[in-house]
Amino acid sequence: MTTLRDIPLSVLDLSPVVSGSDAGTAFRNTLDLARYTEALGYHRYWLAEHHNMPGIASSATAVLIGQVAGATERIRVGSGGVMLPNHAPLVVAEQFGTLEALHPGRIDLGLGRAPGTDQRTAYALRGPAGLSAEDFPQRLAELIGYFEHEEGRPVNSVAAEGNKPPVWLLGSSGFSAQLAGMLGLPFSFAHHFSAENTLPAIALYRDSFKPSAVLEEPYVMLGASVTCADTDEHAQWLAAPNGLTFLSLRKGRPIPLPTPEEAAAYDYSDLDRVFLEERMSSNIVGSPETVRKGLESLLADTGADEVMITTTTYGQDDRKRSYQLVADLVK
Repeated sequence: MTTLRDIPLSVLDLSPVVSGSDAGTAFRNTLDLARYTEALGYHRYWLAEHHNMPGIASSATAVLIGQVAGATERIRVGSGGVMLPNHAPLVVAEQFGTLEALHPGRIDLGLGRAPGTDQRTAYALRGPAGLSAEDFPQRLAELIGYFEHEEGRPVNSVAAEGNKPPVWLLGSSGFSAQLAGMLGLPFSFAHHFSAENTLPAIALYRDSFKPSAVLEEPYVMLGASVTCADTDEHAQWLAAPNGLTFLSLRKGRPIPLPTPEEAAAYDYSDLDRVFLEERMSSNIVGSPETVRKGLESLLADTGADEVMITTTTYGQDDRKRSYQLVADLVK
């Protein structure tokens, strides 16, 4: 059976903006965490594209990836992911070709179909031309094509040609799982916010998989929300603000990440508590032993080849401590 010691562990960061702070501090915390987790031995450090959310600063994902790659030496850095319907494929090819040329062998291009925001913000991003997720496979093929020169094609990308990073598909349902399998690409599933779809999507990916020049066998990475502290009680205290953040988003009033004290003082209704119980049930929260059991159970259920951990706490030191405790589990 696959254990934690058998697989790479990686990091997903949203550059969280906490209550009373700002985006600049979030970016400095991201660079600090990237250097720290690299020293701990984590394999990848991915940034996620979200927009118009007061608690998330990683919207200019390619820019932030360049900063993180420049601040580190070994760890792979990439997007988890770039939401392709928000961007022209040529722009993404130029951005990531540039990143790969500057940091050869260290860049990953993870792509998703969701807008990463609300519909009004998606319209502001995409403009009246109306980029859409409906033609995602065609836009994906166009994007990949720019990494090689093609005589006779009226548009080529100098920055992208010969500088192709590994391309991943990201998903929280079956569409990208099946497409990744058909194209023989690695697949990353967002278990941390779509746990009910995890097993069906992974099965669909593996059933659809066709060997390619990229992969001979399927490769699954799972995104998992983890908060680890010295005791179960302290970990639950640190993780509580995440629940209030999701609850506020569901009510249409997104907020920066609150303090644990603010989360504890909130007046939760019975419906709020039901929502939080369901929404947070897939999160792995607790002492190192509790987290170890949770991650081992996830691996046993899914056979994942890699786990990408996202940890969000109000305090930067608590966040770093959580990643340290998880890294210690595989020593």
